[in-house]
Parts: sequence; structure tokens; C-alpha cells
Amino acid sequence: MMKIAIGADHAGFELKEQIKDLLTSKNIEYKDFGTFSTASVDYPDFAHPTALAVENKEYTFGILICGSAQGVTMTANKHQGVRAALCWMTDIAKLARQHNDANMLTLPARFIAKEYAFEIVEIFINTPFEGGRHQKRVDKISCS
Repeated sequence: MMKIAIGADHAGFELKEQIKDLLTSKNIEYKDFGTFSTASVDYPDFAHPTALAVENKEYTFGILICGSAQGVTMTANKHQGVRAALCWMTDIAKLARQHNDANMLTLPARFIAKEYAFEIVEIFINTPFEGGRHQKRVDKISCS
């Protein structure tokens, strides 16, 4: 059963709440790692716990959202076994899954519309990893 860890900073709060509604409508289990308002916060405080839940394999995928998605992507990718992909287009989300076996989706809330973000989420969680020639490349990502 698919389970999703989700988190955001203040800039991503509204989109996070909307994505939670999408996940609920699809009967997808999730855990919200915060933030829980639009009050200014530091994105690593929410990106680390969300990524750790994916790193520990407690969740199938993670979704992180901030203004540009750069900060949460950098933070999440510090975790071993986490492959966070910053996706602002559906084709990028599809390729991130197919070729890179990305297990965390990061979204730039200030640069994409809600409806398009929903499309990206759906494609990301429903696209399988192709494996094959891509597996050896994914195996080379980790530094350990």
C-alpha cells in the first residue's frame, strides 16, 4: 500500500494542504510533517523529518514543497537513499521516476499552478521505475 510523507515551509503550506486533499480523494495514506501555517519557518526543519521517513522506508514516497523547491531538494538529498527530484513539468516528473527511481518529489509552490502540481503528483506516484540500464546509474548515486 502506498504511503506518502509530505512537508512544506510557509511558502508551500497552501499547496501542501491542497495536495493533502488530492491524496485523501485518492484514498492514499499520508503523514503531514508540517509546517502547519503560513508563519515564516526554516525549510530544513520540515524537510529533514519528511526525508528521514522516506530514508527509513516508512513511506513509499515523499513530497516536499517550498517557494522555489531548491532548498527542500538540497536538504532531502543529504539523506542516504533519498532521491529527491525538483519537478516543475510533468515530463520531468515522469523521467525522474522512470530513469532515476526518484522517491521524493519537490515542488516550487511559487512557480506552478495548483492544477498542474496535481498532474505532476499523479504522474510521479503512478510512474514505475524502468530499471534495466538505469539501475546501474541509480546504484552509483550514493556516496556510501
